[in-house]
Amino acid sequence: MRNDFIPTQPEDLNGPLDYILITGDSYVDHPSFGTALIGRYLQKLGYTCGIIAQPEYHTTTDFMRLGRPTLGFMIAAGNMDSMVSNYTVSKKRRNQDYYAPNKEPGHRPDRATIVYCNRVREAFPHVPIIIAGVEASLRRFAHYDYWEDKVRRSMLVDAGADMLIYGMAERATKEVCARMQAGEKLSEIRGVPGTCYMADELPQHVTEIASYEEVAADKRAYAECFAMQYLEQDPIRGKSLGQRHGDKYVIVEKPAMPLNRQELDELAKLKFMRTWHPDYDVAGGIPAVSEVKFSITANRGCFGECAFCALAFHQGKIVQSRSVESIVEEAKELIKLPDFKGYIHDIGGPTANFMRPACDKQLKQGSCRGKRCLSPKPCPNLKVDHKEYLQALEAVRKLPGVKKVFVRSGVRFDYALLDDSDRFIWELCRNHVSGQLRVAPEHVAPAVLNLMGKPECQVFAAFEDRFKYVNEKLGKDQYMVSYFMSSHPGSTLKEAVLLAEYMRDHHIHPEQVQDFYPTPGTRATTMYYTGYDPMTMKKVYVPKTYEEKAMQRALLQYRNPQNHELVRKALRKAHREDLIGTGPKCLVPPSRIDKKIERKEKGVQEGRKVKHTPRYANKKGKR
Repeated sequence: MRNDFIPTQPEDLNGPLDYILITGDSYVDHPSFGTALIGRYLQKLGYTCGIIAQPEYHTTTDFMRLGRPTLGFMIAAGNMDSMVSNYTVSKKRRNQDYYAPNKEPGHRPDRATIVYCNRVREAFPHVPIIIAGVEASLRRFAHYDYWEDKVRRSMLVDAGADMLIYGMAERATKEVCARMQAGEKLSEIRGVPGTCYMADELPQHVTEIASYEEVAADKRAYAECFAMQYLEQDPIRGKSLGQRHGDKYVIVEKPAMPLNRQELDELAKLKFMRTWHPDYDVAGGIPAVSEVKFSITANRGCFGECAFCALAFHQGKIVQSRSVESIVEEAKELIKLPDFKGYIHDIGGPTANFMRPACDKQLKQGSCRGKRCLSPKPCPNLKVDHKEYLQALEAVRKLPGVKKVFVRSGVRFDYALLDDSDRFIWELCRNHVSGQLRVAPEHVAPAVLNLMGKPECQVFAAFEDRFKYVNEKLGKDQYMVSYFMSSHPGSTLKEAVLLAEYMRDHHIHPEQVQDFYPTPGTRATTMYYTGYDPMTMKKVYVPKTYEEKAMQRALLQYRNPQNHELVRKALRKAHREDLIGTGPKCLVPPSRIDKKIERKEKGVQEGRKVKHTPRYANKKGKR
């Protein structure tokens, strides 16, 4: 059976390999795992390749086990950024890794891409190296590093690689590999969209932006520089950018065009084992598989542009999707799997109900510079169409052997409400909700929502009302699970209290709360570091201290007795003592001290003298 997987050990080889792929994840042969996808794509293009998954990184031994590749190494940290994988938002070490056997942490080093490159250079000093994946992609420019609280250089510089491929890498990979096969040196390949390389001078077609040294020294310069990077993140109207690091330039070519429908359908035809490599059987497998094994990715890209999300900077804003026929064919493959129980867990993507570009001109002229498609108000040119998505859902649920098709990817509720036919919400509630629908309003305060790039609270309220109405008419007992975020830039304690009051009034009691996590490549991270909104250069309040972040998080879980003291402290700081008490609108009960003060004040108001009883007095008032 192991011969059906991409080679991972010397005994699997039939000869030298063209490329060796190194990943911080365990090897799972599934299309949602980037390394497996690129590996199968390379095989389709006619190259031989092997995978070294989660190598022991303290020595070069693991990195040498498949020998020296004839063309080069391709290195990625895995499906997740290694720092996010290893640390919580409070910078504490995580005790589980779902991409490792038995969830065991410690198999992936911090800044895995850099560590892996260093080991490869030790083992094979002159072999070409390409780095890719979300970790490298979002660090292609000089960037703020939350874990060190400083600006770091482009990962291309620190990793010492020959090339960085960013975004969804298939198109750039195909061209780069063809040129290497034709005899070009990787270090000399230029002009490929979606790639980054080092140069001694700035090419004529490249626009220079603020240097690493400038953005590291000046937060305002950093914010202005990020805005330039973000605004040029378009494959049609975008520009190639150059950023000086010392005496050299990091050249970031403009983004590659997203794969079109035909190309995505061809990619979906690649043969995968859809499970972990048999070497992990002894350890019980890889837990991350369970989330994706019976799910289908139907689209790529997102024009939602949430400020705290890096999708627009990685996959791009131009949504492309697969055909209904392609989605149905993948569903048929899932049905054949021996452990299929009749349930398709998800058909979706970054946003489930985005199946086409935001408007007709996006594929001809690119996305509008400096404008969002959905916020603060929907663009008049926005095309809202759920027909094809509904066709795919219906076609899959009618397949023999399928009991239910769920939608578990995020649903953009404001986009759903714009559909005049209203059919999407009805079909969603009737056939595709597993009892709970996950949605992400994220906040309710207007100032915070505006900075987030989310619709105003009234839009979410309208969707919530519609969801309840439709379920009542269908006779279904289904609920929405709403996700909210604490400590996002722009949120003072006043806004955090407003959110807590909303949760009180709507009987929302979250078990978990997502504290804002400043990861590279997002507009919100730039706000967090610089205190400026890079798109307007207006100053933004940023909650940064451990105490305030803890208070904002506690406010969202005010019912938890363990949080009561923090909530009371937050309410006093926000001058909202009216929410401390036993009334129906109060968030937390008063403390013992509050009760004593209240009794004393009440006595004074009534003209009575309040008698003080010593703390350790007996019943007769004696010590």
